[in-house]
Amino acid sequence: MTAATPAPYVVAARWAAVASLIGLIVLGLVWELWLAPTGRGTLALKVLPLCIPLAGLLKSRMYTYRWLSLMVWLYFTEGVVRAWSDKAPGNWLALIEVALCIVLFVACTFHIRLRLKAGKALQPASDNTTQPSSPSV
Repeated sequence: MTAATPAPYVVAARWAAVASLIGLIVLGLVWELWLAPTGRGTLALKVLPLCIPLAGLLKSRMYTYRWLSLMVWLYFTEGVVRAWSDKAPGNWLALIEVALCIVLFVACTFHIRLRLKAGKALQPASDNTTQPSSPSV
């Protein structure tokens, strides 16, 4: 396997992240516009921040995976709160949102770890004889 072709696990984690992110976007729109709208549907605007990292995920940018794994917790929190406080079908949709957030977080985390591990494996072993060792205390 060369540096240009990523490991199959990295590709699988990438597509799991992309699929769950698209799932969150579609769920947010369908939820707020048709299935259980609140107000005039303006809460559907909550999916706009989710559209920003989609290009970074498709281009496999490590930085995007890192900050998305933090941003997804906002949507997780919203899902937990609405699962507890909304009536059906809103509470069921909120549980789906929570599940998609967990999948997205795990996929981003695995993608980051697997890429870092693959990157370390490709680096040549450093020669410890050229650097002086620190004395033991």
